[in-house]
Amino acid sequence: MQNIKKFFEFSSCSALLLITTIAAAQTSTFGERFLSLPPPAGMPLVPVMEGWVANIDGTTSFSFGFINRNDKALDIPVGPNNYIEPAKYNGMQPTHFPTGRGTGVFAVTVPQAEVDEDVWWYVTTGDSETLKVPGRAGASAYELDFILPRPQGSMQPLLGFDEGGPLKAGLSANISDHQSTVQVGSRVELVVNVDDPSNRDTADPRFAEALSVGVVFNKYQGPGNVVFSRHETIPAPVNPYEPDDFRFRFYREPGANTVEVKGGSGSAPVYATFSEPGDYILHIKANNFQAPDSSDGDQCCWTNVYRNITVAP
Repeated sequence: MQNIKKFFEFSSCSALLLITTIAAAQTSTFGERFLSLPPPAGMPLVPVMEGWVANIDGTTSFSFGFINRNDKALDIPVGPNNYIEPAKYNGMQPTHFPTGRGTGVFAVTVPQAEVDEDVWWYVTTGDSETLKVPGRAGASAYELDFILPRPQGSMQPLLGFDEGGPLKAGLSANISDHQSTVQVGSRVELVVNVDDPSNRDTADPRFAEALSVGVVFNKYQGPGNVVFSRHETIPAPVNPYEPDDFRFRFYREPGANTVEVKGGSGSAPVYATFSEPGDYILHIKANNFQAPDSSDGDQCCWTNVYRNITVAP
């Protein structure tokens, strides 16, 4: 656990830069063609460098994410198929990759003396060629400015653990240990606290009422499966559209790992059940995506925290 905490002392952070080898763009055992529908499985996981941040203290942060085009999550342990160079930054990249686009999932921060050196993330999926992406500073088009408000005032939500615990914002705002005993198959309650510091114009009808903050829980690392279930204090989501509204049939119910914090301030509880003993890390992301100036694609505004959990047999 000390290595985990030490790594995240290197972290903070957001444009979208996706760099892979030419072979990565062309490699597919299914003979993929332009504009064709992707197959349901067998696609390589694509590592992504989102951008870089020049921190006030002189360090530089690189924000990383991924694309999983398969219809199921992938697990790639830290090792020859999932590693970072230089090796001192290796070990805190995710090993569990939900389907779709994972934006700004983790960050690596380097000291000022190393700002001109690349940090490479290598990923190999099955028999596919190894894909790699560099954390690289210098290009102004990829410089991220998370600490500045968006055009309509959105900022990164403040996020923290435990009652009365510190609330922080950032791409790697906090990592802490879960204190109570957790056993295989038993349901454990997880709670994070949220506060939205955004300053929006309440004269604008879009912001007459405070916007909600979304919170998403995911497995980040660990030997077994993690199943999330909705907390009894969180009402089940309801389709907001009438059946005769064309949008009704496009509504997709949020997963049990998703909590909406009404008004942007409060707690987000969820239950998690672990299938195997061992050491796990959970990734919790709070987002301001109800705002028109905030989304994954905008590289703003969200905060990441991580929870270490040891599960006993």
